[in-house]
Amino acid sequence: MALPIRARLYGLALALAAVMPAFATDYPTRPIRFVVPYAAGGASDQLARSLGELLSRDLGQQLVVENKPGANTSLGAETVSRSEPDGHTLFLASGANMVLNPLLYRRLPYDPDRDLRLVSLLAEVPLVMVVHPSVPARTLAEFVAYGREHGDRLNFASVGIGNPLHLAAERFKMASGVRMTHVPYRGSAPALTDLVAGQVQVMFDTISTALPHIQAGNLRALAVTTPERLPQLPDVPTVAESGYPGYRASVWYALAVPRKVPDAIAGRLGSATVAALDNPAFRKALEPFGFIVRPVNAPAEIDRFLAEERARWRETIASNGITLE
Repeated sequence: MALPIRARLYGLALALAAVMPAFATDYPTRPIRFVVPYAAGGASDQLARSLGELLSRDLGQQLVVENKPGANTSLGAETVSRSEPDGHTLFLASGANMVLNPLLYRRLPYDPDRDLRLVSLLAEVPLVMVVHPSVPARTLAEFVAYGREHGDRLNFASVGIGNPLHLAAERFKMASGVRMTHVPYRGSAPALTDLVAGQVQVMFDTISTALPHIQAGNLRALAVTTPERLPQLPDVPTVAESGYPGYRASVWYALAVPRKVPDAIAGRLGSATVAALDNPAFRKALEPFGFIVRPVNAPAEIDRFLAEERARWRETIASNGITLE
């Protein structure tokens, strides 16, 4: 005799419940694509490839890095947002595509909250405030005093409008009352060339590119932008301890997946990522680039971090009327 419809449906539900966990257990079932929205060869690319090697070993599948630069990282973000949410497409997320782009552009081909999900924070690159030796300041306090009086003589370089380096300087201007004129460049190399030559006087730059010039005496470091001092520059104070508590800026990265990836798979990726970040070989590979590893995969902590970042840079961008098309 045939079972009642309700009984048959209940049996089907039990069968599905038994099968569903197997999908997470079997993950991954094929090679994984790791979309990196930056060109090959740079610090971000090295971060992705070093992480990819360890994830590949842990997950038991080949992980293929796909460099997809363009549109201030939006091209890569859009690609991942339209991918199947099965955990076989990963994304090197950053402050640019998760926080800044939605604040800078009126239209984007993706929505970071609707389309992407961070499974773990990875690392950040600290910034250092450097000046040309002709600037009569050896401390941040001396620079602020000089800048308030002679701001018309100060030009600060960046690698482009809306870039984290540009916004770090703008936020410092807001906090300190220093007047400086922004001079955007197409990349770090030409900006540093003009800074060393004295064509511009100030720059907030990543530690990895600024450090050789500091060590050579071509530039003077006044402060670092992270909450703690850096081992590469132990005698250089933070901006926060120099009189501007709460000031923080860096270039940070995270691992992301399409928003609808199942929790079990996202959790598997998060655990594998935190294990990779704790690997001594991984940390050593990132040392030349100045990365500080920040292993955070608890959803509540990630959400809190994003909320703080968005509040900080929303204020900076809105107060200065910064937009991009």
